[in-house]
Amino acid sequence: MSTFINDNSVFSLLYQHYTQVPHCVAIGIRAEGADCGKPVMSVPWRSELVGNAESQTIHGGIITSLVDVVSACAVAAKLTDFEVIATLDMRIDYMHPATSGDRVYAKAECYRLAGQVAFVRAHCYQHDENDPIALGTAAFMRTPFADAAEKQQFESYLKQHYGKGELA
Repeated sequence: MSTFINDNSVFSLLYQHYTQVPHCVAIGIRAEGADCGKPVMSVPWRSELVGNAESQTIHGGIITSLVDVVSACAVAAKLTDFEVIATLDMRIDYMHPATSGDRVYAKAECYRLAGQVAFVRAHCYQHDENDPIALGTAAFMRTPFADAAEKQQFESYLKQHYGKGELA
């Protein structure tokens, strides 16, 4: 897995930005890199993120947040210009509980951009990518910025904060 994609500035800036969204910071979502345009992110196991006190497994809502953010990054990997994207629909199938104490990884791929909608598949895993703990699908609304000045302001903000070309 490569540590970072540098040839798509839209993706690289948004990928870094999404890790700094307040709820992502609060739960510890981390950008891990990208594999052939498929972003990988992770979240640590922490006691305050446990959803089942008996088994000590991570809460399903944490997995949902991880799938949502990595899926948005997968859409960003396909964009050639900055757009506003929003989750329209998301489905997650939980295959088996995550192992207590271990980091959870998620990888996503945007497999289709169709007009104003993007379609994504994601999977979460821990020790073996071929043994997913959860599978997700999502659809995102794509909306161009209303005017060039608004887009330029957003792009300038991202470049100012994340334009160093490396993961934060």
